[in-house]
Amino acid sequence: MAEASNPVTRKINLVRIAHVYYIHKHIEKARQFLEAFGFQEVSRNGLNTYYRGVGSEPFVYCAIEGPADKFGGAAFVVESVEDLEYASKTLPNATSVQKLKDEPGGGLRVTFEDPVDGYPFHLVWGQAPIDTRPTVREKIKFNFPDEKTRPGNQFQRFNKGPAPVHKLGHFGMCVTDFAKTYNFYISRFNFRPSDLVYDDYGRDVTTFLHLDRGLELVDHHCFFFFEGPVSHVHHSSYETYDFDTQLLGHDYLREKGYENCWGVGRHVMGSQIFDYWFDPSRFIVEHYVDGDLVNSSHKTNRSKAGPGNLHVWGPDLPLEFLQ
Repeated sequence: MAEASNPVTRKINLVRIAHVYYIHKHIEKARQFLEAFGFQEVSRNGLNTYYRGVGSEPFVYCAIEGPADKFGGAAFVVESVEDLEYASKTLPNATSVQKLKDEPGGGLRVTFEDPVDGYPFHLVWGQAPIDTRPTVREKIKFNFPDEKTRPGNQFQRFNKGPAPVHKLGHFGMCVTDFAKTYNFYISRFNFRPSDLVYDDYGRDVTTFLHLDRGLELVDHHCFFFFEGPVSHVHHSSYETYDFDTQLLGHDYLREKGYENCWGVGRHVMGSQIFDYWFDPSRFIVEHYVDGDLVNSSHKTNRSKAGPGNLHVWGPDLPLEFLQ
């Protein structure tokens, strides 16, 4: 439906990021990569293959077989069914509230179009979490020069394999009009900037947004975007267990012949240790660990764009990452 003419009176409250959709021309190659990356296949329904992590989300990634490689949008959980109904009446080109009969977890969904670049954005409510028994895993202990936390005669031993995905952490877009995009998402949802980055003219061109949940601690960003000439998805990012797991996954993907995009390194904004990979469709996906947490007491940081504000250690920033 078209955007309603009724005046907007309140923000739509989001709880967390839920899942993403990607359309792949070569679906078998995509499936092989996703399993090597650390996803677990949940089900297949028609052209759709659903993947979960090791958390309670019914799925975090949907691979769709299609005629061309294309991003299908990200989904966020809304706080109430009233938020979902309100979204269907007030957001640009929003659908009606639709029942999810064939997706893992079920629930309800509204899809609207980003008002600047037209990509789909999904809102969901009522998905049933997976009732899983938590995996008992001892946290790794480290021996520091002045503090030996690991008992004697106990050794660090690891098994090679994929780095299991815990959850979807964030996704990012290149947008063609930063100011319009920023004003829309800040005014319509409980997004709040953790960081803003400005150019040589003092104009804001990049933002990292978290969800304002009051004093509740949330990820430093769940959505980011920056201005560029052509709109496209930049990457989606998935938390894994720890640094060793991340590097074991890095080596596993490398041995499988997949192409590393950038990493391993440590970001400045968000602080997370990153590792970016190209999938066979040339989409970028990231493993990360040790990200920052913020709440309503955090004051937005504003900094100038430059090569030094993206990472503090790691390989040089590749041109393909910026493109």
